[in-house]
Amino acid sequence: MGTMTSDLATNLVTAAIALSALTIVSLVALRGWRDWIQLKREELAAGHGPAQDPAVPHAGSRIEIADLKERLRKLEAIAAGVDL
Repeated sequence: MGTMTSDLATNLVTAAIALSALTIVSLVALRGWRDWIQLKREELAAGHGPAQDPAVPHAGSRIEIADLKERLRKLEAIAAGVDL
């Protein structure tokens, strides 16, 4: 009977330590998440987002460029007398 109580006590202590460690890790992660969100809010409030490579256009620019290329193709076809 003595070993059974000892095993139970060991399991309870191990579970309590694991739960405490999980709680600490979760709280640290939550704090980091909140700080990151606050940083993004401040960037948006300042009027500039994260740094972007100027050589890579954003999605809106790519769509506009594709639209302009399509219009140019159609105008060239009309000028050449080809029916679309």
